[in-house]
Formats: sequence, C-alpha cells, structure tokens
Amino acid sequence: VWTAPESMIVTTELPGYDRENIAISIKGNELTLSGERKVPELKDNAYCHRQERMHGNFERTIQLPFVIDEKQVKASLKNGVLEMTLPRAEEDKPKKIDIQ
Repeated sequence: VWTAPESMIVTTELPGYDRENIAISIKGNELTLSGERKVPELKDNAYCHRQERMHGNFERTIQLPFVIDEKQVKASLKNGVLEMTLPRAEEDKPKKIDIQ
C-alpha cells in the first residue's frame, strides 16, 4: 500500500485467480478485497504428489487513510498482480488558506 497526497495505490499478488473470482468493495473508510481460487481438477488416474499453492477463499480489509472518490477507482489484473488506484476525494483534500 502506497499513499500520496492525491491518491493511494494498492497492489496484491494473486497468481492463479480469475477476475470473476475477485471482489473489491469500499465501505466507509475500509477497503475489502476477497476472492476464491478453486482446486484444479486432476485428470483420470492422476495423483497430486506436491502442492505449494493455497486454494480456497480469502478476505483482507485495509483501513483507508483518507476518503476515497469511489467513482474514480481503477483496478487491473495483469500477470497475477492486482493493482488498484484509489484517488482521494476532492472534499477530503487539504485546502490552502490564503493569508490576507
């Protein structure tokens, strides 16, 4: 998770996950990421000797450091890496006060 004054970037490694099995939601000041990776089906008479990748469901919730403009959130999945850009809402950005 990286933050800047204008936005927040979240990257997550999700090898083997399909887009349709990943859910992203924002509620209040929390970002929730969840997903499911199913156990691959073995062919007839096949036996699994070793498995190093976890399967099943996961869910992670991240506390957001500022209010997000939910309409401007962008997410992409490429080569097993999910990257989300969460822009800071205009009303939450610091305002400069001019001194008279």
